[in-house]
Amino acid sequence: MESTIKLEQVGKSGPPSANGPIISARQLGKTYRSGKLSVSALRDVTFDVEPGEFVAIVGPSGSGKSTLFYILGGLTSATSGSLLIQGKDFSRLSDPQRTSLRRSEIGFVFQRFNLLPTISAHANIELAHDIAASGRPFDTELLDHLSDLLKIKGRLAHRPNELSGGEQQRVAIARALITRPAILLADEPTGNLDSQNADAVLSMLHTSSRDLNQTVMMITHNPEAAQIADRIIYMRDGQVIKIERGCRRVPHIPAPQILAPHLI
Repeated sequence: MESTIKLEQVGKSGPPSANGPIISARQLGKTYRSGKLSVSALRDVTFDVEPGEFVAIVGPSGSGKSTLFYILGGLTSATSGSLLIQGKDFSRLSDPQRTSLRRSEIGFVFQRFNLLPTISAHANIELAHDIAASGRPFDTELLDHLSDLLKIKGRLAHRPNELSGGEQQRVAIARALITRPAILLADEPTGNLDSQNADAVLSMLHTSSRDLNQTVMMITHNPEAAQIADRIIYMRDGQVIKIERGCRRVPHIPAPQILAPHLI
């Protein structure tokens, strides 16, 4: 079976168009307060992301990139500025509205996988769908496509502790994509992987953006990994210090290396 998915099947964003950016951040700020102490985690962060674009956010620990990730995902609110997701201002949404938008439009891939340990990979993916789908039936054809693409078809019956780190991260990607989000947020998705599995995951995120028409935003401390992106946003001390084009360089992953059990 073909391992690619038609653009209308996954992602609601479509190609770059005159409809405007899918993400628009304007002078975002985030201040944490503890008693009389205030710590500024973000200051005047401004950028746009076009539909279908792959953007990497790069910076060392303490640069503000993780805080920005949580704001983009609606997991926390900015103290100042505005954030529009598909034209909707997060700051003006109620908590239930923000939760609904996050569930329907945003998929998350975390560094530590965050799979439930007591159920199978298939059940982890299905649970994510059930939480976000609002009564829509589970799309077994989509899962078949994704498991083909991610090379996990024979591993879906296994629990996370029976999977390698690379397999767990690919299950986490399938879990994020099964809800057909317009935006995929990946927080240090290669941080717990060896170089071979890290390259495989980066290649798959590239495929998600290119072939599945996802808007991908990847947080990383690794400038080399960021070169897979269309654009790179560099951060330091809570500020954007530079935005430049990526080279869209995709790691070459020979099929036998992805499929050989002793290598993954």
